Amino acid sequence: QVQLVESGGGLVQPGGSLRLSCAASGSIFSLAAMGWYRQAPGKQRELVAGITSGGSTNYADSVKGRFTISRDNAKNAVYLQMNSLKPEDTAVYYCNAKYVRSYWGQGTQVTVSS
Repeated sequence: QVQLVESGGGLVQPGGSLRLSCAASGSIFSLAAMGWYRQAPGKQRELVAGITSGGSTNYADSVKGRFTISRDNAKNAVYLQMNSLKPEDTAVYYCNAKYVRSYWGQGTQVTVSS
């Protein structure tokens, strides 16, 4: 069983930065592929960034060059550094772990507005 708890969301002005954190419980963290997804009102949940157990990363085209995903297996944590934020980045951001099955956190709200 894996439990995921996100933190770090909030209100930021356009052009600003936020760093999201996801703390994971469970012994399989280092084996799991981790990802950040987001869901804006009226839209489907979409993958923002992913990182494999080996550290390979992938990003949605809309965030390439602005967001960086990283993981710390010693701390059972994954992070999403978000720079140059835009109003269209406003959404609830969810942490996801995939190992045999998929696990989700409860989400953290990110609002980009002046």
